[in-house]
Amino acid sequence: MTLFFPSHRRTGSAVTSNVMVMTTSASVPTEGAITPDGTVTDRLVDANKRYAAAFTDPGMDARPVLHVAVVACMDARLDLHAALGLELGDCHTIRNAGGVVTDDVIRSLTISQRKLGTRSIVLIHHTGCGLEAITEDFRNELEMEVGQRPAWAVEAFRDVDQDVRQSMQRVRTSPFLLHSDDVRGFVFDVKTGLLREVDPA
Repeated sequence: MTLFFPSHRRTGSAVTSNVMVMTTSASVPTEGAITPDGTVTDRLVDANKRYAAAFTDPGMDARPVLHVAVVACMDARLDLHAALGLELGDCHTIRNAGGVVTDDVIRSLTISQRKLGTRSIVLIHHTGCGLEAITEDFRNELEMEVGQRPAWAVEAFRDVDQDVRQSMQRVRTSPFLLHSDDVRGFVFDVKTGLLREVDPA
């Protein structure tokens, strides 16, 4: 299987697009692309060399053009830029297991708003999330295995809509965020590619 990663750049008002080709670990590498004993990281570094060979500084500011931060799950099936019609430089993207709003997500959102000018927040969970298949007992299992209990919560859930609502509530009640009036939550369907908005009520 071969993945194509589009990279968009703005030059003045125009947008140019480069495509980086990356071979996944599930496929057979093309001849000469990588040594037979190369690791996945070796493949990424090799792909970066090809990317850098055609790279030019887009001259962008660190502030997102659309003044929006997107919080989403780290699931490999979610291509957020493609799914949301975003280009390089449009948004801040914050991802973790489940796309849940943790203290560290609040940290990133606070910096995003207070120092880099974002105003809107989009929260995205998805169907078939791995956090629906585990429980907080995972922390107990880790403690038994390594002898130390994790300080963090697993943030497992059974009702994806309710977890989106909880994430919206955490954002809206955070004292550190300047802007909580435009916070919306969605569930991404991994089978259809469509977003379904979650009623916060």
